[in-house]
Amino acid sequence: MLELLRRLWEVENLSPHGICLLWRPELIWTHVISDSLIAFAYFSIPVGLAYFVSRRRDVVFGWIFWSFAVFITACGATHLMAIWTLWVPDYGLEAAVKLITGMASIGTAVALWVLMPKALTLPSPTQLRQANEALQARIAERDAALAALEAANAERARAEEALRQSQKMEAIGQLTGGVAHDFNNLLNVVLLNLDRVERGLPEASPLRTRLRDAVKGAERAATMTHKLLAFARRQPLSPVSTDVNAQIASFAEFLGGTIGSRIRLETDLAPNLPRVRIDPNQFENAILNLAVNARDAMPEGGTLTLVTRPLPEGDGIAVEVSDTGTGMPPEVEGRAFEPFFTTKPLGQGTGLGLSQVFGFAQQSGGSAAFVRGHRPGTTVRLSFPAQAPAVSRPVVRPAPVAEPSVAPLLPPVAVAG
Repeated sequence: MLELLRRLWEVENLSPHGICLLWRPELIWTHVISDSLIAFAYFSIPVGLAYFVSRRRDVVFGWIFWSFAVFITACGATHLMAIWTLWVPDYGLEAAVKLITGMASIGTAVALWVLMPKALTLPSPTQLRQANEALQARIAERDAALAALEAANAERARAEEALRQSQKMEAIGQLTGGVAHDFNNLLNVVLLNLDRVERGLPEASPLRTRLRDAVKGAERAATMTHKLLAFARRQPLSPVSTDVNAQIASFAEFLGGTIGSRIRLETDLAPNLPRVRIDPNQFENAILNLAVNARDAMPEGGTLTLVTRPLPEGDGIAVEVSDTGTGMPPEVEGRAFEPFFTTKPLGQGTGLGLSQVFGFAQQSGGSAAFVRGHRPGTTVRLSFPAQAPAVSRPVVRPAPVAEPSVAPLLPPVAVAG
C-alpha cells in the first residue's frame, strides 16, 4: 500500500502536460486563461453560498448549500491543478484532488436526490402568490365580517337604547297621566268651591280680588295638567279630516308674528299630500311650541323652516320644523321630550312644550322624533298616518221583474240602504 502511494507521487519518469501541447504558447495560455476563469468562477460560487446561508439562517435545508460549496470548491481546485500540471507533472496530487472532488460530487448528488421529495413539497412562487391572495381574501372577508359585526352591535345598542327610552317614556307617561288626572280632579273641586265662594260674596267685598287671584292660579295649574295629560296621551282630542298644508298656510302669518322679525319663516310644502285625521287646534299648538323653542335657540336670528312631505312608505305624511340655531347635544335630545326637562334658566320654561308635542303626536297615531342632518340647528319631525279612504257601500239594485206571461209577480222586496 505504501509502495502504491509512493509510486503515485513519483514524478521523475513523468512529463508535464505542456509537452503534449508541444509547448505551443497559444495552446498553453489558452488553457491557462480558461482554467483560471473557470477556477475563479467556481471559487466565487461557494463564497456566495456561504454568505447567503449565513445571512438567511432560517433557510430550509441549509446544510445542502454547504455541501454544494465543498463540491464546487473541489471542482475549482481541479482546474488549478490542470494549470499546475502544464509545467509540473504532479499527476498524483491531481488524482488526489479529483478523488476528493468525486467523493464530494457523489455525496452531494446522493443528498440532493434524498432531499428531492421534500424539496418538491416546498411551495412554488406561483403557489405562494396564490396562497397570499387567498390569505388576503380571507383577511378582507374577516375585516368585512368584523365591520358588519360592529355595525350590528352599534345598531343593537341603538335599538336597546331606543327601547329603554321608549319604556322610560311610557313609564313616565303612565305616572304623569295618573298624577295629572287626579290633580285635575282636585283642581276642579277647588275651582268649583272658589266659584261658589265668589257668588256668595258681596260685590264690594275686598276678598273678591284675592279670590280672583286664587282662581287664576288654579286655572294656570289646570292648564299645566292639560299639558301633562297631552304627554300621557289622555288629553281629549277632537280629530277631524285635515289638510295639513292648508292648516300651515293659514297659521303661518300668526306664527311669523310670534317668532319675531329677526327670524325668517320659510315653508316647503309638498303638493298632493293625503289628508290626516288630527285635532287642528292641538296641531297648531304643537307647531307653535316647536317654533317658540326654535326662536329661543336663535337669539341672534336665523331661519325657521316648515316642511311637509309624504312618508317613504306612502302611508302618511311628515311635518318637519327646522331651525338654524345652536342645536342639541345627543344627551339633551334623549331627554327633550320628558316632562319638566328643560335647559333654560330657572323661571324661563316649564319643560312641558316638547312633551305636549310628543303626546299629541302619539295620541294621534303618529310619532315625534329628532332628525339629525348635516346642517346646523335642530329638526323635529312629526309623522301622522294618512286618513283611511271612506268605504263606499255598494248600491244594491232590485232584480228585474219577470214577465207576467211566464211567472206570477213576486211581492216587492225591501232593500237595505
